[in-house]
Amino acid sequence: MRMGVLDVGSNTVRLVIAETDGAVPLPVHTAKRRLRLSEYVERGGRLPEEQVARVVEAVTAARDEGRRWGVTQPFAFATAIVRDAPNRPEILRRVAAETGIPLHVLPGEVEAELTFLAARRWMGWRAGPLAMLDIGGGSLEVAFGRSKLPDFAISLPLGANRLTREFFRGQDPPSPRRTKALRRHVRHQLRDVAARIRWEAPRTTVATSRTFQQLGRLCGAEPGRSGPFTPRGMVRTDLRRAVDRLAELPASERAVLPGISAARAGQSLAGAIVAHTTMKLMGIDEVTICPWALREGVLLRCIEDGNADWWDDTAPSLREQDASPPRVLRPVGQDETATTTAAGTGTRSGTQLPGGAG
Repeated sequence: MRMGVLDVGSNTVRLVIAETDGAVPLPVHTAKRRLRLSEYVERGGRLPEEQVARVVEAVTAARDEGRRWGVTQPFAFATAIVRDAPNRPEILRRVAAETGIPLHVLPGEVEAELTFLAARRWMGWRAGPLAMLDIGGGSLEVAFGRSKLPDFAISLPLGANRLTREFFRGQDPPSPRRTKALRRHVRHQLRDVAARIRWEAPRTTVATSRTFQQLGRLCGAEPGRSGPFTPRGMVRTDLRRAVDRLAELPASERAVLPGISAARAGQSLAGAIVAHTTMKLMGIDEVTICPWALREGVLLRCIEDGNADWWDDTAPSLREQDASPPRVLRPVGQDETATTTAAGTGTRSGTQLPGGAG
């Protein structure tokens, strides 16, 4: 049996097709289209009409690609770039009406739960009490748990793209004053969450997402071509030196550094500052880079539940005229409320969705 996951992110729209007959989702095909939506977001977070049209085109292309691989209805979701947009209801209505694909918007805490599930399954029970960090374009997800699902999961507005827009707009490279201001902002946002993670004292800390993968490579981890099963990690002292290096360079020069892609060079400094500050405040000296993240978490949840009923519960009503968040899958523990401070693997085949960049 094949399943598909379609992820509309701040940089890329990505489709993953996986075989799911066993307990592990085995990727057989990926396709992507680079939109770089974050570069066009208006002040206040609204996506302009032209960019909404590009999202519709990308989802249409991914739908057609999925059908060629035997997947007629992928699990399609959008992350913070759409979730936080004031015109979110309009975006969801247009995508559903023009593509036939309902685009789900997962609450940040649910993203954290699903990413934690993927990290737990990748690392295994030998990892013990596990902390998970995921830096996306719009948000930072943090979770901790001793079992399949986390005891604690939270999403903070500390994504690499978001912070680049808010703190470094028009500065390349940014001034030391703006860099210091960003670090101070991240510390303030993370204060209570970091205290919780220090108190839990995880045995293992896992970092997911392209941001961490690229930072890991910059700090000396093996390149992606070595395959997903190659152990990869990142030490905080190495990351501190990487932050200083990135801060000195404009985006064009960061793009030639090991691991830093041209598409993410502009946001790499903000991502590195979030990563280093998070590790420092939480008392984490080293992280393990995990190739599984949110997309794999969606597939694993469906495989392990044996159905997709939980997914239907996350679907927003297209009749809603406001931007209230959809229902959360599972309530976080009651003790979490006191600490809330703010709202891929290798594949055997790959392609580019029509019209996208390489």
